Amino acid sequence: MTHEAKGGGPSPGEFAGLGLQFVVAILLFLYAGQWLDRKLGTAPWFLIIGVFTGAGLGFFNMYRKLMAAQAADDAARKAKRESGL
Repeated sequence: MTHEAKGGGPSPGEFAGLGLQFVVAILLFLYAGQWLDRKLGTAPWFLIIGVFTGAGLGFFNMYRKLMAAQAADDAARKAKRESGL
């Protein structure tokens, strides 16, 4: 369930954690890449792959959540517009 701000859109609190999730995804894959590089002796290849994978997945997660919020906002505006007619 989403809570809407007074302006009718999603509240800022819904998006407060997106930046943190993005950073955590990058750091998680960075450390996993470092660990693999130490185990396999392939430095810095898995570190680089881990950073780009984490950034890509973090961005995809952010995009997915923003698009879902946009779709919900569009549906709410359409319902409001139709109920006013």
